Amino acid sequence: MSAAPAAPRPASAEDAATQAVRRLDLLLAPPPARTGWRMLPARVGAMCAVELQKLRHDRTELYTRAVQPALWLLIFGETFTHIHAIPTGGIPYLDYLAPGIIAQSAMFIAIFYGIMIIWERDAGILTKLLVTPTPRFALITGKAFAAGVKALIQAVVVIVIAAVLGVSLTWNPLRLLGVAVAVILGSAFFSCLSMSIAGIVLTRDRLMGIGQAITMPLFFASNALYPVAVMPGWLQTLSKINPLSYQVDALRGLLLGTHSHLGMDYLVLVVAAAAGVTVASSLLGRLAR
Repeated sequence: MSAAPAAPRPASAEDAATQAVRRLDLLLAPPPARTGWRMLPARVGAMCAVELQKLRHDRTELYTRAVQPALWLLIFGETFTHIHAIPTGGIPYLDYLAPGIIAQSAMFIAIFYGIMIIWERDAGILTKLLVTPTPRFALITGKAFAAGVKALIQAVVVIVIAAVLGVSLTWNPLRLLGVAVAVILGSAFFSCLSMSIAGIVLTRDRLMGIGQAITMPLFFASNALYPVAVMPGWLQTLSKINPLSYQVDALRGLLLGTHSHLGMDYLVLVVAAAAGVTVASSLLGRLAR
């Protein structure tokens, strides 16, 4: 008498066996590398994640950098709100100042980013990164957008302080998303500017001196503290070629609802960020020589 046929294996058991075989294959051979257009976003994201991992080990930078914008709002903003010395189009000066301080704090974080890349050169990290398949463009873009994320965290701190002080800000999600994009683009440009200078001067001391020399002129030659209309003619010309002015204009229009030129603002920020990434990428090789 013949034996009864074996019962068929459940489909779930077959699926589990197939997955186990696939895991074994991955252990024996690495997965295929991403190629073409998929490689660049993956490398940019990886470099950005590496930069942001540093915040897990030392968060004091975020806390200490929150002190300066708080002082600007508490002392400078409150004082000039009471004396009515600067025409702001009918809005309180503290409200007018808050977007400018957001842009200022973001710029101050990004403008010294070149010091970090010089430190990586001195520690031998940059040389190891440059011999990997990661394109220089992706390396610089990852660092630039990591600076933007750090600046975005700083912007949240400033917005919270401004809200506590009674500044009338919008809480529209789409407008806040636009604020985040403007902060990231502006920070990407200034971090690339810093890394470009690092590729020229090659030392931390020189870069720190140049960074300190240009941050305050960039800040005061913008519309962060006062309208462009009250500036002398030569300063108005500088303000029109200063990307910080366009960032502040976008932030002020989004957060306060004042008249702004959002299309032009974003266009300038995108072009400035793209140009900054291109120049910094071309100068990166000088740091590794």
